[in-house]
Amino acid sequence: MSGSNPFTITFGKQPNTQINRYEDIDIILSTFTSENPVSQTFLIEGIRGSGKTVLMTTVAAKLGANKDWAVINLNPAMDLISSLALRLNDACGTAPELLSKGFNVSAAGFGLGINPAEKTTDYIGLIDKCFKKIIKTKKKVLITIDEVINDDNMKIFASQFQIMVRQDYPVFLIMTGLHENIFEIQNNPSLTFLLRSPKIVTGPLSIVQIIQQYEDIFKIDEQKAEELAGLTYGYAFAFQALGVAYWNHGKEGMKAVLAEYDGLLDDFVYKKIWSSLSGRERDIVRAIGGAETKTGDILKNLSMTASTFSKYRDLLIDKGIIISEKYGHVSLALPRFYEITKRYKR
Repeated sequence: MSGSNPFTITFGKQPNTQINRYEDIDIILSTFTSENPVSQTFLIEGIRGSGKTVLMTTVAAKLGANKDWAVINLNPAMDLISSLALRLNDACGTAPELLSKGFNVSAAGFGLGINPAEKTTDYIGLIDKCFKKIIKTKKKVLITIDEVINDDNMKIFASQFQIMVRQDYPVFLIMTGLHENIFEIQNNPSLTFLLRSPKIVTGPLSIVQIIQQYEDIFKIDEQKAEELAGLTYGYAFAFQALGVAYWNHGKEGMKAVLAEYDGLLDDFVYKKIWSSLSGRERDIVRAIGGAETKTGDILKNLSMTASTFSKYRDLLIDKGIIISEKYGHVSLALPRFYEITKRYKR
């Protein structure tokens, strides 16, 4: 097709064409902007490519457009405490001389002045100083962290965030992550407050919205749009990947479209998802195949007991790999996952 492709397969980039999760967006915004927020934290959990980052970015953009909010995006690979302090300093306009002396960042998030004769200043102190100024302006601060992991850096930051909440600072937090990473963070004994934090699991996008988008963008009839939407299962990355493939090869026929579609799914997400699964989880995926399958057939094929299977089933559901919409049956939640991964070595 002519013109610029409106779809994108770049992770972390806000796509030009996207399906809004209106309910999830409203839940976070209404909670954070209420007079007495019931929570100052939201966790967004989902499989790779499920739209976690897009959801978080959408909320951040809406709040960032409000002059009463400052949005700070932190990189989980960097020291979170010092990063927060420096970005808060920019946001609140604290005197730059606080940072002019130079700091060495320790694992605990403290910065020590290079001149021992000068008073030691730490990043926690800078954060406190900034928030005292922010409170006077009646502003609020949203912190976002994408793809968190349960490491010491995260533990230190989360503990400090809990202190900031206790100090009644106007600070809010959205974090995204895979199921296993969010689970580890929430169940860390020192971070139990996160166990009480609201969690949004990014499930399938609205098929109705996908049909409408494909129909409008590709100028195709409803039946064809429904056929394309059905190939996505509502999976966010699949919506974009199939859009890219159809834009490039729609006139050549579905064989060419599916070839690129499979390649994009494979290269960008499925290889990584497959590598994260255990050997037994892979066996179950292959036993399910490309259609809804009776659990009894899986047990028979894999010589597995019902109790053992139920543990794997629940874990794979939590990870976003399979779904169980009918009692005694399971199917894959990811489009063409079986068709692509059956070519992999075990």
